[in-house]
Amino acid sequence: MWGGPPGTPEEDGDRFIEIWNLVFMQFDRDAQGTLNPLPKPSIDTGMGLERVAAVMQGVHSNYEIDLFQNLLKAAAKATGHPDTSTPSLRVIADHIRSCAFLIADGVLPSNEGRGYVLRRIIRRAIRHGHKLGAVEPFFHKLVEALDAEMGDAYPELREASDQIARVLLKEEEQFARTLDHGMGLLNAALAELDGKVLPGETVFKLYDTYGFPFDLTADVCRERGVTLDEEGFQQALEAQRERARAASQFGADYSASIELEGETAFTGYDRLEDQAKVTALVDSEGNALAALESGQKGIVVLDRTPFYGESGGQVGDTGYLYVDGGRFQVTDTQKKNGHHLHQGMMVEGSLSIGASVRGEVDASLRTATLRNHSATHLLHQALRMVLGDHVQQKGSLVNAERLRFDFSHFEPMTAEQLAEVERLVNEQILANAPTKIEQMSLDQAKAKGAAALFEAKYAENVRVLTIGADDFSIELCGGTHVARSGDIGCCHVMSEVGIASGVRRIEAITGENALAYFREQEARLERLGERLKTKPEQVESRVESLVERNRSLEKSLSSSRPSWPVRQAAICLARCRRSTALSCWQRSWMACRAKIYVASSISLKTS
Repeated sequence: MWGGPPGTPEEDGDRFIEIWNLVFMQFDRDAQGTLNPLPKPSIDTGMGLERVAAVMQGVHSNYEIDLFQNLLKAAAKATGHPDTSTPSLRVIADHIRSCAFLIADGVLPSNEGRGYVLRRIIRRAIRHGHKLGAVEPFFHKLVEALDAEMGDAYPELREASDQIARVLLKEEEQFARTLDHGMGLLNAALAELDGKVLPGETVFKLYDTYGFPFDLTADVCRERGVTLDEEGFQQALEAQRERARAASQFGADYSASIELEGETAFTGYDRLEDQAKVTALVDSEGNALAALESGQKGIVVLDRTPFYGESGGQVGDTGYLYVDGGRFQVTDTQKKNGHHLHQGMMVEGSLSIGASVRGEVDASLRTATLRNHSATHLLHQALRMVLGDHVQQKGSLVNAERLRFDFSHFEPMTAEQLAEVERLVNEQILANAPTKIEQMSLDQAKAKGAAALFEAKYAENVRVLTIGADDFSIELCGGTHVARSGDIGCCHVMSEVGIASGVRRIEAITGENALAYFREQEARLERLGERLKTKPEQVESRVESLVERNRSLEKSLSSSRPSWPVRQAAICLARCRRSTALSCWQRSWMACRAKIYVASSISLKTS
């Protein structure tokens, strides 16, 4: 067989097969390109599982080992392409492993981070199936074959196999529309291409207008021997981003230009009032002030404050800052570079830098807000218990009215799932367990099992919230919370909808707002019972009987309605009586038509 050892001009031949590749790790190349010696140089042998299996099974390729052979057969069956040596089938067999293990690890397809990597791998596999002639979704069918091969060694794969198949199927269905349309446009562009470079504007149009991924365009062009004008694509992409940024500038954030030293000490975890000193004043245009006068809007910065600054989904506090002879109404509190910015208006009197003030948070709004915030943590854990560990927080908004929680999930929740989530949350509320808040290192928080977006940046020491009986929910959180879970009162889920691919949103209410909602529903039911002349508990059966009676009457009315000829006869006779301007022959003709209609009706009934 032709070929030489690795490193020789004939290395591409098959005479020698590399099974062990030594990589000597000696330097770290930083962002500037400088090579810095590693503190502990090492050697990577590259002796992976597939290479060991190839040696032990006496084959020349990783794709010839038993694990891949069975996956290749499954891929061939799913795509309807019998030749298992086809490179596209190898891509599909390799990608089903990557995708399945990512999803089992809690990753879902999305447009950012790990989810975007997963989406790209899935779509590349789908495109190769499309090349082989697969018209219907096929990729999700390989989960069963992968489970048969690796499920014993990886129990988490077997446990999540149904979920993996559902996620892949949904992604296939979603991408199928984009793929068919995009491939047609790309093939047309390549057919008309004059040269070997696809213009960046064309690539961008496929990406931006039709949603065809850049990497798939690159794959297709590479197979056709065509290069991409990547620089032109990036220029078009940046121009689009600039247009989007310009379009979004509806109003200026006058706090953005504030530059302050030090930071504001937050004292609001255990108090709603505190004494403080004014350290800075800014007007609505972002200009520094020496004083705020009555009726003037602006921002007040204090050295310490009980007002919570908006963060972690929890809205900022409202209330008043009292000074001798005056008061400043706080309509919102924001955080910027360690400072709490109290936004609002000077209601009366004046306020100057260095003045002593008494901050007083609106207690009713703060209490309602923290009920919703604590319920959000219980809701998050309940969702993970009902839907699976793939559920992760994707955003939240907590105010005095309600809570809104965005989470990763691939399909709408059923009524039974929503009911179970609500039951679990209220079960923890009724347990009335004390809330625990601890300061610890990030590593300690991970060891404790705290839920967090660990790819995000956190300080070395973090605040860990434990709420619910038997440590039901453990998460990193800097917000304000109830002292005991029972302080939430109750929780009721209002809605659950999809807001993006793989992202769902739940809205719920707690405490007094939930009780007010229940009272309103009860009053509505009572009013309905009065109109139906029945008791509230009998409204459902009463409505069912009315619906059935209405259906019966409609059927009876339809059967007793006069036939078409009879109706036409009646119309003709009525016109004869009303129309004095008609001539004799016109009247005779209409009367004759009426008789014909009646006669035809009688003959129809007779027959």
